[in-house]
Amino acid sequence: MIQFEAVHKRFPNGTTAVHDLTLEMPEGGVTVLVGSSGCGKTTTLRMINRMVEPTSGTIRVGGKDVLAQDAAELRRSIGYVIQQAGLFPHRTVLDNIATVPLLLGWGRRRARARAAELLETVGLAADTGKRFPHQLSGGQQQRVGVARALAADPPVLLMDEPFGAVDPVVRTQLQDELLRLQKELSKTIVFVTHDIDEAVRLGDRIAIFRTGGHLVQCAPPAELLASPADDFVTDFLGSERELKLLSLTSLKDVPQTRATPLRADEPVSAVSGDGGRWRLVTSAAERPLGWLDTDALPATGTAGEAPLTPARALRDTDSLLSALNETIASPSGCVARVDADGAVTGVTAREEIHARAAAAHAAAGAGAARTADAPRTAHAESPSLAATPTERPA
Repeated sequence: MIQFEAVHKRFPNGTTAVHDLTLEMPEGGVTVLVGSSGCGKTTTLRMINRMVEPTSGTIRVGGKDVLAQDAAELRRSIGYVIQQAGLFPHRTVLDNIATVPLLLGWGRRRARARAAELLETVGLAADTGKRFPHQLSGGQQQRVGVARALAADPPVLLMDEPFGAVDPVVRTQLQDELLRLQKELSKTIVFVTHDIDEAVRLGDRIAIFRTGGHLVQCAPPAELLASPADDFVTDFLGSERELKLLSLTSLKDVPQTRATPLRADEPVSAVSGDGGRWRLVTSAAERPLGWLDTDALPATGTAGEAPLTPARALRDTDSLLSALNETIASPSGCVARVDADGAVTGVTAREEIHARAAAAHAAAGAGAARTADAPRTAHAESPSLAATPTERPA
């Protein structure tokens, strides 16, 4: 656990970066710090490993006061990932990853073996270790940066806008990778970002700061979205905060009905509209191929050869927001549901998804209201629909 007690940071020019911060960051969870530029979130993160020294107050990591520890030793015990990775350009990937273990006195063979092991952990090919940073894509460099931070197996990982310099597709992939790693490793992660969508997706708790280093609200994502503390938080969350709330609830408990799909090899001459105008077409392995309009069948051929409207199949772990989006795109108004292997298990109607979305929003609001009625601090626990790190929808 990381604890801030009445921490204040004022720079020599008189600027207050962090104001009287009291906050707990639970062990084994992801705490995301968000806010506009100059609100103190990066300063807060950098005070944990003493890259910035607090003016006053106490910061404890694992119950130990960071100011009572040797700064260099402290930093070697905490993983640190920054934007654009910050890799040493003259060292190979393997040697970059092995940096901290070597500083801690590991033998070169052991350090490089650990580095090679971590390449696989972060999803990079073994031969990547022989390359230099300039030979990698931006996404690959960020994965190396994460591997380097994990090399000595630190209990705490600090991440300062680590995915801010990559394109949206790669950013989503890196977020997926972080969620996978956190499920396996259960590190205590402090993550800084400007992106509230990224915060909602990754965070077990989100701390929102305003200019001047004031902490406005810290809560699980569902509570934050359902019950913002004030107008500042409401504006920061944006006009689509109710939709963001749906991204935290999975399809798992939403009912589905048995599907009557058409096989791709079935002749169109044998197809009728008895099962409704729009019929789901599947492969021989029962994978969904698309929706077939029975009112516009071709004269000949098979169902699989006919023009099909794409169907994005969803699993139980997908979110209500994804399902809501799919009902808009689906000509049938239904979502195709599949199992872990991608085989069709049934369909869910638009009405079922809308009903579940309304119930999820009401439940989150009720949980937030109960919390508001109780005495609270910046680190108070509260009921929420937010998934745990191992259950969070993709």
